[in-house]
Amino acid sequence: MANTSNIAPVISLDYLGINKAKAHYQLSPEELQQITLEKGLGTETNNGTLAINTGEFTGRSPMDRFIVKDAITEDKVWWGSVNIPFESEAFDKLYTKVTNYLSEKEVYVRDAYACADPNYQMNIRVVTDYPWSNLFAYNMFLRPTEEELADFTPEWTIINAPEFMANPKVDGTRQHNFAILDFTRKIALIGGTGYTGEIKKGIFSALNFILPVEKETFPMHCSANVGKDEDTAIFFGLSGTGKTTLSADPDRKLIGDDEHGWTPENTVFNFEGGCYAKVIDLTEEKEPEIFHAIKKGALLENVLLKDDGSVDFEDTSITQNTRVSYPLEHIENTQTPSIGKNPKNIFFLTADAFGVLPPISKLTPGQAAYHFISGYTAKVAGTEAGIDEPLPSFSACFGAPFMPLHPTVYAEMLIEKMKETGVNVWLVNTGWTGGPYGVGHRMKLKYTRAMITAAMNGNLGTINDRDYRIHSVFGVALPNSCPNVPSEVLSPRQTWNNDDAYYKKANQLANAFKENFKKFEEYANDEILAGGPK
Repeated sequence: MANTSNIAPVISLDYLGINKAKAHYQLSPEELQQITLEKGLGTETNNGTLAINTGEFTGRSPMDRFIVKDAITEDKVWWGSVNIPFESEAFDKLYTKVTNYLSEKEVYVRDAYACADPNYQMNIRVVTDYPWSNLFAYNMFLRPTEEELADFTPEWTIINAPEFMANPKVDGTRQHNFAILDFTRKIALIGGTGYTGEIKKGIFSALNFILPVEKETFPMHCSANVGKDEDTAIFFGLSGTGKTTLSADPDRKLIGDDEHGWTPENTVFNFEGGCYAKVIDLTEEKEPEIFHAIKKGALLENVLLKDDGSVDFEDTSITQNTRVSYPLEHIENTQTPSIGKNPKNIFFLTADAFGVLPPISKLTPGQAAYHFISGYTAKVAGTEAGIDEPLPSFSACFGAPFMPLHPTVYAEMLIEKMKETGVNVWLVNTGWTGGPYGVGHRMKLKYTRAMITAAMNGNLGTINDRDYRIHSVFGVALPNSCPNVPSEVLSPRQTWNNDDAYYKKANQLANAFKENFKKFEEYANDEILAGGPK
């Protein structure tokens, strides 16, 4: 293999306080993969994909994510267990320690940007200690052309030093790892963790503050696709609800699978230039788009290989959070550029393991805001130690760990968009029917696809006495019929064949919603409060 130790170009990072570093600039994926292999930091699969191990951390560490509390953030950020304050002076000292640590070392520098809409573009410079972290940045952020790089000026800087360990007693961190956002200095500082997701989620969190505050744009943790008539559909949902699967539609083009903005002009744009997908139990049959995207240029994380060099997607001995990142162009059916017009439908996906939510229901603006703030799904037995029956799980705005502002700020933006555009909002249960987990069964994917298709095609009628009925516990509107779906499937109560048991479980879940929502009540207006269960 060729020697890459003298790969050019090398630029100066002295202005960042990273002095006399050998900073490799804008290396290609092939060069970064070659360096990773030469340094013994990764292996290749039998089809040439790079596989690496992120080390101690194989996922985000929410309790070690901080935001510098200063004049910009003090009165705007929703401080608490999600957004933990960090002193500005402490940040300065820790930043100096990290930059001194990186000085005179070999580092990798990438200029990229977030936000596919040029009117909202954020230029980013990424400085990484590892070559494969730089490959991740290449995959996940948008890639400037040579012409754009000629006069590229970074607005935000990400400094990523996985091997730098903080001293909590001295540096003000909780433990040795940290991910800190400073909105005044426009820096994301990451140390002590090799998990690449911290890189992308740092910028996502920054945009979730900047876009609403400065650009009147609604940031969303969602996937999105667009139809032949340029109608955009948006899919919110936590892990395991089918967000990636359902947004990958052969009849529609994928805009993006995770992070988007909805502008005052009512266009939707992708923040990213790639996808970061879970690969646990991945098969070509279940997820053909992701399966075929795993090729040279992609980056696999924390997977193990079989003797023939192929990936053992069922092996979770390192982590259940096995991942792959790849550029959007690894997916065939994508929208270029990653911008959609005219949003028509929004789908809130939930895997209700209690088996009581309707498979699809239409929401009023107040109900949409309530369910958006709630961000409900369920954990099922066996997914975590000690869970022997379904447990409700709530994540505000379907992405609480990345939302610096109070959830009601985002919810009120959603209400305004609904009223302004007339977009339809649907609650879709991809979870259980005919009883709770362990008794009923998972909703058939073909039925869920049929319901979503009918909703997008306008085939579920209008909310009136003939087309819909109102759920007696949750107050949402259930369609009476849907093409290619048996009518009894549309009524969760009918699938149980036991009204007393059904309503007991439905009220149990409704009470969980109400208990969770108590922490938002003082901030929510009457319309949102009226959107909850009866």
